[in-house]
Amino acid sequence: MNGPQSSVPTAQQHAVDSLRRLMVSGALRPGQRVNQEDVAAQAGLSVAPVREALRVLEQEGQLTYRPRRGYFVTELQFEDLREIYELRRVLEERAARHALPLMDAEALDRVTEAARACAAAAEAGDVATELAANRVFHFAIMEAPGQPHVLRLIRLLWDSTEVYRAMYYNLPEERSASVHAHDRIIEAIRDGDADRLVREMDDHRERALKVLHGVLARPGG
Repeated sequence: MNGPQSSVPTAQQHAVDSLRRLMVSGALRPGQRVNQEDVAAQAGLSVAPVREALRVLEQEGQLTYRPRRGYFVTELQFEDLREIYELRRVLEERAARHALPLMDAEALDRVTEAARACAAAAEAGDVATELAANRVFHFAIMEAPGQPHVLRLIRLLWDSTEVYRAMYYNLPEERSASVHAHDRIIEAIRDGDADRLVREMDDHRERALKVLHGVLARPGG
């Protein structure tokens, strides 16, 4: 008989989490080569689980493998970002319109709690925590039975641009703007207004894309 599953993360998951933190903090930037030995030393791991983690993040699109050169943080051009955000717009509208009529009080509590966590992290300037809470916020809106394939695709799109989202949240004025955008999204949910919900989500996404365009246009951006 199998015993209870351990909640202790595996070495591979620990390595994945360590790599994510390095990318979100800016220690690993788009286009930069990942030194497996350095990551292993910082995470207190052997190189083997780091290699496994690199393959996981490559499948998510966050890393790119170059033969005989190793793994690099995926570097996207603005046109790539725009395509990804356009795909998100289409899929997230579908997901939100499907989920809104099914949202109960418990689901709304998850959304509002995640928004509070975002606001607290924004005030503290804790980008990693805000990114995690922001993800919970948006997926709590869209997660509803009957659309597993749509949500899987949306997650893939989010994963492929996480480093760029970190750039956005590193700007204090955008952290504040995001908090206000979340408040307007919650108001639309409480009113049961699907058109306004979609419009607020679109505006929130488009502002991020516009800001990222400016960031990428800067020298060294």
